[in-house]
Amino acid sequence: MNIKRMNIKRVMIVGTMIVAMSFGGTAWGKPALHTIPVAKWSTSDVADTDELLDALNLSPSSDKELYDALYDGKSLHAIAEENGGNINNVINLQVKQLTQQLDARLASGSITRQQYTAQQAELREIVSQSVLTTFG
Repeated sequence: MNIKRMNIKRVMIVGTMIVAMSFGGTAWGKPALHTIPVAKWSTSDVADTDELLDALNLSPSSDKELYDALYDGKSLHAIAEENGGNINNVINLQVKQLTQQLDARLASGSITRQQYTAQQAELREIVSQSVLTTFG
């Protein structure tokens, strides 16, 4: 996969969902892999990448720098702190994007209203914990 073309926002959502699976387990009534919204990889959604880079106070051309920092084990919180970014904006952005995925899964019938409500209730806490997570 070409790192320069990878949508870093998708990397973060997948990272968040990995954390969600480890926190959630079967707490949502079914095995986590069947109920958690799964992010899709994309190489063309530049606007979403820019939103994440803006929240981290990184320039639009810093997507490789962000990828490298994450690959080296830094958390989003550390990256934001180093660059004067706003971690609350990062959390809000991820919650918004994951809520959109939950909405789509509910609309498609792949999750029930009860699963949607349970996952939505835990979303902010899970994302808030994930920004502190290092993968190194």
